[in-house]
Amino acid sequence: MRIDVVSIFPSFFDVLDVSLLGKARAAGIIDVRVHDLREWTYDRHRTVDDTPYGGGAGMVMKPEPWGEALDAIVADSTVRPTFIFPSPAGEVFTQAKARELATDEHLVFGCGRYEGIDERVFAYAAELGTVRLMSLGDYVLNGGEVASMAMIEAIGRLIPGVVGNPDSLVEESHEDGLLEYPSYTKPSVWRDREVPPILLSGNHGAIATWRHEQQVQRTRERRPDLLGD
Repeated sequence: MRIDVVSIFPSFFDVLDVSLLGKARAAGIIDVRVHDLREWTYDRHRTVDDTPYGGGAGMVMKPEPWGEALDAIVADSTVRPTFIFPSPAGEVFTQAKARELATDEHLVFGCGRYEGIDERVFAYAAELGTVRLMSLGDYVLNGGEVASMAMIEAIGRLIPGVVGNPDSLVEESHEDGLLEYPSYTKPSVWRDREVPPILLSGNHGAIATWRHEQQVQRTRERRPDLLGD
């Protein structure tokens, strides 16, 4: 998979060189390219924003730097990419959508700042590929970098070869509509707190049943909206 990121803070994505994504990047499993939006500005101040039409607080990101950035990325791509713009006005990003996007060949993340990106950029991007505005949840961040990084990690770890043990991807929160069951390791007693005896029994059928019961209970307590009852 190829992933392009456009931001005015490209160094934010240096973290992509560490951990599993860093190893996948070094191995060529994921091709990540980070671009500085200011590369497509031509004034002495490298300006990427201006005042909003109609008045109001804050600044809006100018369309032309974005247009040139997207043109350059598409010109170097062999497929029509999916453009993802983090936005509190977008659809909510979920594990199911991460799995869906993990099958795409080319993703482009556009990180907005200030009061957002000129709306015409989204319409133009739709001529070049698929456009999806996405939100991590019902809150507002200072820019799209944090959200993009979260989505890149959620999507990237689902690409074959990124996570060493693919079975570990199955037994996770949200994969089956439930939250993940609690996990324990040695020692069996820690500061007078014991591991549930069922996990020490060696009865794998009973353990599977217990874990499912824990998933349902945890989901009902913490995220009843996922159960739909």
